[in-house]
Amino acid sequence: MSPNGASGVTWKPLLICPNADLAHKLSAVWRTMAQPEVVESPRYIDRSSLGALIAGHAVTLCFLDVGTDRELALGLVAALKDLRVPVAALHSVNDPDLILNCLRQGAAEFLYLPFSADQIRAAMERLAKRAQAAQAQARSGGTVFCLMRGKSGSGNTTIACNLAFQIQALNCHKVLLADLDPLTGTIAFLLKLNSAYSFVHTLANSSRMDETLWKGMVTPCRGVDVLLSPEIPADLVYEPADVVSMVNYWRQLYEYSVLDIPGPYGEWGLSLAKLCDELLLVTTNELPAVHATQNTLACLEDRGVDKSKIKLIVNRYNTEIGLSSEAIETALELKVYQHLPSDFESVQKALIEGKSIPASTKVGRSIAELAEKLTGRTSAPKKHSLFGGLFSSLTKI
Repeated sequence: MSPNGASGVTWKPLLICPNADLAHKLSAVWRTMAQPEVVESPRYIDRSSLGALIAGHAVTLCFLDVGTDRELALGLVAALKDLRVPVAALHSVNDPDLILNCLRQGAAEFLYLPFSADQIRAAMERLAKRAQAAQAQARSGGTVFCLMRGKSGSGNTTIACNLAFQIQALNCHKVLLADLDPLTGTIAFLLKLNSAYSFVHTLANSSRMDETLWKGMVTPCRGVDVLLSPEIPADLVYEPADVVSMVNYWRQLYEYSVLDIPGPYGEWGLSLAKLCDELLLVTTNELPAVHATQNTLACLEDRGVDKSKIKLIVNRYNTEIGLSSEAIETALELKVYQHLPSDFESVQKALIEGKSIPASTKVGRSIAELAEKLTGRTSAPKKHSLFGGLFSSLTKI
């Protein structure tokens, strides 16, 4: 079994086990299976500490001692279920009553002594299948694109705005543009919009969101629903389950969601990067930007973001200045998905007017191409009037 687990599922396990003998015996077998290192806690921990520990170590599985203190352990099983972390309950003996109680609280597996590699491997296979089925179910519905900067100032917000409008222009009737940067979000400024609500309110109400409440959260703008960031920078307080609920709600409501998110160095941006279908990583061909993007990619990979869904966008690309496309691909070990040419005048004019960049400009055409590649759709050719063409020909005579 590979370090990535059965069927390509990545396991980063947490072991909560006050029973030292039980912990030692499980760890010994786990090490023989060439698995990733286990994060260990020799005591039961409260829910808030549990959430921080899981987020900080990108935990994807918990081995939990349920025999030392059954009441505390069963409470943790329920808490882990809410955090969407599968639980493999541990005990020294086969206890049918305890097994039933664990399953009722949400445990996915039950392991008891003597532990063996075959026993644990079979449990991991079953967990992998459940995880893949749950992921497929959660991702049914619309497609979610996240735009993340490889380096500050790369232009991901400008691209996000224009990409959303270009997708909407491809006869995609339900498109969401969301500014999910709680500190430096600027979509409201760029589009000259204002609202009493922001994504912070959406996050706080994710468990009870309905169509009526949602309509009050978003601001319509030229056929696109726009969710803004808070006007005053905010410190986010949320449960990981709230983020999943929020994104899944958008999947059910929109054909395409375009999310402008912060970098991966905080749990907020990282959780969104993991939930999206395609992560558009934006950089430029300047050397410092490419160097910073190397660090961003390394962080994403280290924290378990699937590299196969990362699409590299090189913004303000100028073949006469900066690194070549080949040099960027070599440095980042990633193919360039789309070049967006340097077109300062067109971008600035659109920003001043609070409008999208016209598709007739160089950069506008490239963003339109990006929208077509991402959605698999093409814009309908313009229809020309027979009389219009006739009169046009006559004027040339």
